Amino acid sequence: MELQNSFTVPVPVDEAWRALIDIERVSHCMPGATVEEFDGDTIKGSVEVRVGPITVTYRGTATFLERDDSAHRVVLSARGNEVRGQGTASATVTGTPADHDGGATVAVTTDLTVTGRPAQFGRGVMADVSNKLIGRFADCLSQGCRPRKNRPREHRPRLLLRPTVHNLPRPTARRCARPSRSICCAPQPVR
Repeated sequence: MELQNSFTVPVPVDEAWRALIDIERVSHCMPGATVEEFDGDTIKGSVEVRVGPITVTYRGTATFLERDDSAHRVVLSARGNEVRGQGTASATVTGTPADHDGGATVAVTTDLTVTGRPAQFGRGVMADVSNKLIGRFADCLSQGCRPRKNRPREHRPRLLLRPTVHNLPRPTARRCARPSRSICCAPQPVR
């Protein structure tokens, strides 16, 4: 299925282009993505995606098929296998930034093929997921691309911690204030 998205960033097209092809700079902006290795052309990693009521993690690679600096066009081919399950996902993603009102609008076309559990959901659900992912990516990228002097301090992008055994809240049993429940599991700060 083909999905069309676009987003705008508040910087000139040349700066937006440099940001889009700088994997180390923008990888933390892709929701659920973890980059394990990048050699300049191939990205190895995983991505966790929620589709309808299920969450699926894919592990795989993405490779630059095209990086045209003069035309500001990038094409990535990605393929991954479900970590738990037999499903696969593959996509060819084309991104092209263009000038727009002092900023840059990036058109994103994704040719997506999915097998396994997520394949049961139709195009509408997949388009919704795509819109949310691209929206979150664009928000993060916009914050990272905004010129430093205009960027509020509290909105500067930072690498977020992914949940691990070491930073998840620990449930503890305690008495509730409400008489209808005798025990609550309330997250406690990690010590």
